[in-house]
Amino acid sequence: MTRNGKRAPAALLWFREDLRLADNPALDAALRSGAAVTALYVLDDETEGQRALGGASRWWLARSLRSLAKDCAAIGLPFAIRRGKAGIAVPHAARETGVGAVFWNRRYGAAEARADVAIRAELEGEGIAVEDFNGRLLHEPWDVKSRAGEPLRVFSPFWRAAMTRGEPRAPLPRPTSSRVSAGPALDGVDVESLALDPTKPDWAGGLRNAWEPGEAGARKALGAFLDSGLKGYAETRDRPDMSATSRMSPYLRFGEVSPHQLWHAVEAAAADGSARAGDVEKFRAELGWREFSYHLLQNFPDLASRNVQQRFDDFPWSAPTQGDVRAWRKGLTGYPIVDAGMRQLWTTGWLHNRVRMIVASFLIKDLLIDWREGEAWFWDTLVDADPANNAASWQWVAGTGADAAPYFRVFNPSLQGARHDPDGAYVRAFVPELTRVPAKWIHAPWAAPPGVLEAAGVSLGRDYPKRIVDHDAARSRALAAFGSLKTRTA
Repeated sequence: MTRNGKRAPAALLWFREDLRLADNPALDAALRSGAAVTALYVLDDETEGQRALGGASRWWLARSLRSLAKDCAAIGLPFAIRRGKAGIAVPHAARETGVGAVFWNRRYGAAEARADVAIRAELEGEGIAVEDFNGRLLHEPWDVKSRAGEPLRVFSPFWRAAMTRGEPRAPLPRPTSSRVSAGPALDGVDVESLALDPTKPDWAGGLRNAWEPGEAGARKALGAFLDSGLKGYAETRDRPDMSATSRMSPYLRFGEVSPHQLWHAVEAAAADGSARAGDVEKFRAELGWREFSYHLLQNFPDLASRNVQQRFDDFPWSAPTQGDVRAWRKGLTGYPIVDAGMRQLWTTGWLHNRVRMIVASFLIKDLLIDWREGEAWFWDTLVDADPANNAASWQWVAGTGADAAPYFRVFNPSLQGARHDPDGAYVRAFVPELTRVPAKWIHAPWAAPPGVLEAAGVSLGRDYPKRIVDHDAARSRALAAFGSLKTRTA
C-alpha cells in the first residue's frame, strides 16, 4: 500500500497486553497503513504507580514473549524487547527507527493511562502520529452506561446495557508474511536477561506442567474447551473436580487471545450443534464479568487498594497472625476444599473460580482478615492475575465492592465442598493425605468417627491439620462485625 504514490513512513507497533498476532487491531492497522513495521515490547518496572507483575505472571510473560518472538519471525516482522521506563523507551525507539507513526492497543489502569497520555503528547510534539485501539475488551469501559448516561455499579444492568450495543465485531485475521513489510531493525535484549523466571528456589515446576503460554497455547486450550468443556458448561462450570471450565483466563490476561475470538468461537460451536444456547450464554456472561471488572476499574482506579464502599473503611478487621495467614497460603487450614484450592494455586498458578470464592470467603469471613491480604497473594501467585478481575472479585466476596455479595453470605467450606466436589476427587488430587477418607467425610474429617480416620491412615493434627477456626463460631463473629458497620454511602 502507498499514500499518494509513495510508501507510507515506517511505523512502530508497541506490544503491551496484547501478545498475539491474530485479532490485534493495532497490528492490523499498522500493516494496512502500508508502512514498514517494527514491533517493540518494553518491560516497564519503573513507571510510577504501575503495579509490578507478581511472580507467577512474570513466569508466564517470559514464555509468552519467547512465543511472540517466534511468531513475529515467522511472518518477517522485526521484534525487539527492551527494559526500562516506557515513557523513555518508546519515544527513543521511535526516533531511532525514524517512524512516522506509533500504533498500540489501549490499557486501562490509571498509571498506564497517564503514561500513555504523556507518551502520546511527546510523540505528537515531534510530529509522530499515534493511533490507539481497543484490543482488550468487547466494549470500552466508558461506552457502557445507564439510560441516564451514568456508570453502572451492578453487573446485571451493566451486562444488559452492553448487550444492547450489538454483536461484537468479528476477529481480525492473523497476518501472513505477504502482508508484512519489515521496518528498521531495533536492538533489544533476550528474554533471559529480563530475569523473569524463578531460580532459587525454582518453584515453577507445576506451572510448566500445567500450561503452554503463548498464542499457540491459547489456540490449543480453546480447542480443547470447545471439544470437551463447552457442552454442559452451564451445569458443570462450578465443579472443580471436572474439566469443565475454559482455562482461558491467563491467555486473556496477556492478550494471547482476544474476547472477540472467544465470543465468536462459542457462537460457531452453537451454530454447528456442538454446544447448547444456554452454555454459550453462560460462557458469554463470564466474559461479561471481565468486562464489568474493567468498567469498575475505570470508575474506581484504586480498586485493588481501597474499598469501593467507603463505609467498610471502618470495618474491624482482625490483625492477621502469621500462623493464620501461613496456614491459608499453604493450604493447611484443616478445611479440605480450602486447602485443596490453595495448594492448586501454589502448584499450578491457577484456581477454579468456585474455589476462588470459597478460599476468599474463608480468609475474609472465617478469619476476618482484610481482603487486600488475599488480593495481594493472588496477584503474586496467579498466572492470570488481572488488574481488574482480581481486585473486583476480592471486593465482591468481601462485600466492599460496587456489585458485592451481601455481607451475610458466608460460604460454609464443608457444604461447598460436598456440593461441588461430591466424590472428593478434587480434594484427593491436591490433599493426598486424605486420599483414603470416604467421600461422606472428606469435606469434614473432624466429624468422622475415629475408626473411619484410623482406617484411612489419618490422625488429625499429625497427618492433616486440625481446623484453625470453627466455622460456625467464625460465621457468627463475621456477621456481628459486618452488622456493626455504620451506614455510609460510597
